[in-house]
Amino acid sequence: MKRGDTVPDPVARFHRDLIAAAGRSVADDESVAIAVSGGPDSMAMLALAAAALPGRVIAATFDHGLRGDSAAEAAMVAGWCVDRGIPHATLHPSTPLPRANIQAAARTARYAALADWAGGHDARLLATAHHADDQAETFLMRANRGSGPAGLAGIRRRRTLAPGLDLVRPLLGWRRHDLAAIAATVPSVDDPSNRNIRFARARWRGWLGQQSLIDPAQLARSAAHVAAVQDDLDALRDWAWRERRQPGEAMAVDMAGLPRTLCRLLARTAIHRVRIDHGIVAPAFTDSTPIEALLDALAVGRGATQGGVMATTRGSVWHFIPAPPRRTA
Repeated sequence: MKRGDTVPDPVARFHRDLIAAAGRSVADDESVAIAVSGGPDSMAMLALAAAALPGRVIAATFDHGLRGDSAAEAAMVAGWCVDRGIPHATLHPSTPLPRANIQAAARTARYAALADWAGGHDARLLATAHHADDQAETFLMRANRGSGPAGLAGIRRRRTLAPGLDLVRPLLGWRRHDLAAIAATVPSVDDPSNRNIRFARARWRGWLGQQSLIDPAQLARSAAHVAAVQDDLDALRDWAWRERRQPGEAMAVDMAGLPRTLCRLLARTAIHRVRIDHGIVAPAFTDSTPIEALLDALAVGRGATQGGVMATTRGSVWHFIPAPPRRTA
């Protein structure tokens, strides 16, 4: 900040950033759903939202049931909301969470429950408190795994969570210390899992907080730039899919003259479509699954299998069908 600049009002800043994250104005009669864990960041966001949108905020806390204090923490959030006339709900997993890859399972269950709750209240926006420091951690973790643009785009400012419901992150331009003064004015809880070095994110968070060479805000800006590039690539992929998808029931795409990046995007799309159409769930296949070996094979006319989908070529057209079952002895 230059000398003579004024410090922005945090409530006005939040309102502006919420609109920017949503990509539209928030209607006067529209309720905005806030996901609140009870931690200092989400409690600070809840306080900002309540001040920026009086009478138009609803809140929910997802109790994973993984720690003995979780019910009391959800009750703390509920009590704060009741005192301020903010409708609040405590949500729970619909089924017991598996112990394997517990953080991923908990995240999936949390967003599913939050989507059902927000949709049930006709909310069109659900806000979470991810901020620039979270984005920097995500960027470094994925860069360390060799991720491409889709991974390095990090936490997206906005994405569709369910039909008619967008998940938004209005705090992605805020640092953790930006929220600290606001968090100090509200009750909050400390989740010890945030410091548990069994989890990769906790180790990255600890390292990032102890060094002075890397600026988390700049990493977050880099992630935003990559996200803009990825959005353009996605738009180009959608155009190419409409233009190059071959008619007929089979999943076939004409790759003639296309650069490898576009071939990669179209191949991923075709694999995802076949898996959805045929209910293929194993082996796992995500946007970060490497497919370079498949692209190399198809480029020289050989077939290959990826994610339970078999790809073959006929001239410049790549065909994708469910892979036949493996033979057993």
